[in-house]
Amino acid sequence: QITTVSGNEFLLQSDIDFLILDWFHAIKNAIDRLTKERSCTSRNLEFKLRRSSSIELLNSLDTESKEPKPEHRKSLIFRLNYSASDTNDRNRVKSRLKKFISRRPSLKTLQEKGLIKDQIFGSHLHLVCEHEKSTVPRFVRLCIEAVEKRGLDVDGIYRVSGNLATIQKLRFVVNQEEKLNLDDSQWEDIHVVTGALKMFFRELPEPLFPYCFFEQFVEAIKIQDKTTRVKSIRSLVKKLPRPNYDTMKILFEHLKKIAAKESVNLMSTQSLGIVFGPTLLRPEEETGNMAVHMLYQNQIVELMLSEYSKIFGSEED
Repeated sequence: QITTVSGNEFLLQSDIDFLILDWFHAIKNAIDRLTKERSCTSRNLEFKLRRSSSIELLNSLDTESKEPKPEHRKSLIFRLNYSASDTNDRNRVKSRLKKFISRRPSLKTLQEKGLIKDQIFGSHLHLVCEHEKSTVPRFVRLCIEAVEKRGLDVDGIYRVSGNLATIQKLRFVVNQEEKLNLDDSQWEDIHVVTGALKMFFRELPEPLFPYCFFEQFVEAIKIQDKTTRVKSIRSLVKKLPRPNYDTMKILFEHLKKIAAKESVNLMSTQSLGIVFGPTLLRPEEETGNMAVHMLYQNQIVELMLSEYSKIFGSEED
């Protein structure tokens, strides 16, 4: 927050630390540069940076002067001075914060007391499943049930974006509350449900297709002979950890139902591959051509949808 001697107030706000610091340094450098060009009077300037989780006072900029003449108001230049008291204040704040942090209870203690609940979004798939004593996250099942109940015939299902603010609200509810009713009127827009489901998979620390399998799936999709290609993909799928396999199976079975309604919802296996390819599998480190990787990602999802019964069926099939 910047307050000028003429009483004007400006608030610059961002959640990005480096951007805040860029703003601060840009203003400081402008003040330093202008004070060298001409000398002018000013009073007190206070610069505060506000963030969503905290309010941090970076610096107090103290200046001494008397009221400038009206004709000079448009060309006010502020002088930046640092005082020892500012440093002492900051040191005292740091000391108190260190003591507070050292006395904080552990995350495990807070979870045991029920003050902090296990997160669904942003947690590893196997941890979510272990907590729920299942091999498929409950949230994934609920979303699939909701879409199959009222979204199979919706034009552009999974391609059309829902309201991001509402999706974030749903994300918060899922992380904070155990009970979730997707039939509630606030989740009436089915695109909010599909958007939240895609966000869940995007925020997995490791994708549904684990990093160690990425190159193997890419090599398999490159195989020219279709029969061999399908067998290779099937073999890799069978090697996946149980939560990954079971979640993948129920998700692809659901997407196959979406594709079956292509004449109504206009979502073909190719369209679903484009939507879910980068969401479900990606390399741990992007080293090659991203466009080529994306092509393979889409093709893998598309093949697994078109050959679902052969890939996820029993050995006898």
